[in-house]
Amino acid sequence: MLSSTNIRTFSVASAVILLLAGFAIVFPQSAAAIFDLAQGWTIENFGWFYVTAVVVFFVLMLWLAIGPMGRLKLGPDDSEPDFPFISWVAMLFAAGMGIGLMYFGVAEPVQHYIAPPEAEPGTMGAAREAMAITYTHWGLHGWSIYGLVGLALGYFAHRKGLPLAMRSVFHPLIGDRIYGPWGDLIDIFAICGTLFGISTSLGLGVSQIVSGLSLLFGIPNTPLVQVLLIFVVVGLATVSVLSGVGKGVRRLSELNLILAICLMLFILLAGPTLFLIRAYVQNFGLYLDHFVIRSFQLYAYEPRAWLADWTLFYWAWWIAWSPFVGMFIARISRGRTVREFIISVLTVPTAFTFLWMTVFGNSAMALDMGVAQGAISAAVQSDLSTALFKFLEYFPWPMVTSGLAIALVMVFFVTSADSGALILANLSAKSTEDDDAPGWLRVYWAVLLALVSSALLIAGGLSALQTATLVAALPFAVILLLTGAGLIRQMNADLRGEVIEQAAPHLGARLRFIFAPATRAQIERQITQSALPALQEVHDALSANAELARLDTTDEAVSLGIDTEKGRPFHYRVTAGSRPRPALTAAEARRNRREVEWRMMVSSSDGKRPRDITGFTREQVVGDVLEHLHRWRANL
Repeated sequence: MLSSTNIRTFSVASAVILLLAGFAIVFPQSAAAIFDLAQGWTIENFGWFYVTAVVVFFVLMLWLAIGPMGRLKLGPDDSEPDFPFISWVAMLFAAGMGIGLMYFGVAEPVQHYIAPPEAEPGTMGAAREAMAITYTHWGLHGWSIYGLVGLALGYFAHRKGLPLAMRSVFHPLIGDRIYGPWGDLIDIFAICGTLFGISTSLGLGVSQIVSGLSLLFGIPNTPLVQVLLIFVVVGLATVSVLSGVGKGVRRLSELNLILAICLMLFILLAGPTLFLIRAYVQNFGLYLDHFVIRSFQLYAYEPRAWLADWTLFYWAWWIAWSPFVGMFIARISRGRTVREFIISVLTVPTAFTFLWMTVFGNSAMALDMGVAQGAISAAVQSDLSTALFKFLEYFPWPMVTSGLAIALVMVFFVTSADSGALILANLSAKSTEDDDAPGWLRVYWAVLLALVSSALLIAGGLSALQTATLVAALPFAVILLLTGAGLIRQMNADLRGEVIEQAAPHLGARLRFIFAPATRAQIERQITQSALPALQEVHDALSANAELARLDTTDEAVSLGIDTEKGRPFHYRVTAGSRPRPALTAAEARRNRREVEWRMMVSSSDGKRPRDITGFTREQVVGDVLEHLHRWRANL
């Protein structure tokens, strides 16, 4: 059972999670004080960095979509998308937005309306500013962060054959060290951030569900009811996650989207329809008009605490959630081009979110200024989890719409938990890009999610770990910048048909072969231990996909070949080759005249002269073969 698990990543991540959660549970006030202090220091000193990094992510995504890299695919050039477009959009929407839209759809615009950073509170000017700010926090900037992580992971997993894990995005920068302690550390960081981020969001979701049940049916809003609800929902999520992405997660996401559209259309049609349509258009224009200035707004000349409480908080939260959402988006995006991926991820969820925020936010502010007489603002100020249900009281059939809202939050709750458990399991497993982690590992992370969320909810430690997650976003922002650099390097190499050499991960081995030249026996042993298993692995994968590949071995060489009716056949041949020993001085050259050294050489159907791959591991040889196969297939 443990053979499919990365023991180091699994055990260390579990230990760190239990230690941090235990600290927040046993000492919730001390944990909150420490993490609040850390968050304040981070925002005070690195707020400028968050703002700059988010702008860089957005510009990078636009550049990749517009430029020649946009035609590359997340997978082989002949691959097709795994999911229909609507199902794909539904899944990325449910994973990336879900509970947040339900919780903040009414609450955030109203909060900016009653306490704007610049306008006069409670005025039409405050309402306009509230929507421009809300659009900024939920728009292109945030989805650029999710999109970058999803794009990088999808590219390296589906096209380069690397594991679907955060470590893989560093392969162009650190090579096969991603399979060692550095890679484990990256994945441990991603697991901890993902679990705590989901736990805090589940806390928001369950508080809203119980508030709705309390208003509708008089069910007591107690910690016991909240914990019971968490275990019910995570139980449903476990069933969903065991049925896989193609069934449970996909179907629930589609149900999510249908329910969300039904609720939104009801509010749109039952409310001031014409006003909301005009507001949607004007809000979008205001968003574009303020886009640049709000992208760089730091209030440097007139400091305001509002910036730290809102914009910087959001940027940190998007970054903290990016491993989870990015990995899930990557998992479901095989076969799409880079251009299609970026344009869809940036525009489709953003357009829907803007419409949602307009329908709920503008309606709430209009009601608050009219018949509600400030009641919605009062509900937002007293308890955010009740804001949506207080808002629905001013529409027909409030019991029905509130019930639909509760069902929607429940389904969002389940999809967040099941997709989160799937991603956590894949991060801690020895999985490839085509295989999900075993069922028991998915169940383990689903149960741990329920336990951590419940314990923190009872002890009051959710806010402390939410703050800790936001502090952790600072180093992860640096990781994302390095991710962008590695992705560009790899895409440029693929466009030029080049292979990125990775000698650094095996520096010691390569140096030994340079300064203590290998014998023929050593090279033949290397061929047996690394080249032969690598070619066998590729051969088996090709055979499983009905490709007529052949593997030939002799005493001197091992080779992989594919015959084709059109174009030249493919071959990749690894053999031991000799050459005169190099000399650094004339005296050394005289001594080495009759001496040779042996190297592991590869020749392929690209017609180029043989290359030296001495010291390559099995994984590196596999990567090299796939690069040559890709270029051969593209030139048929």
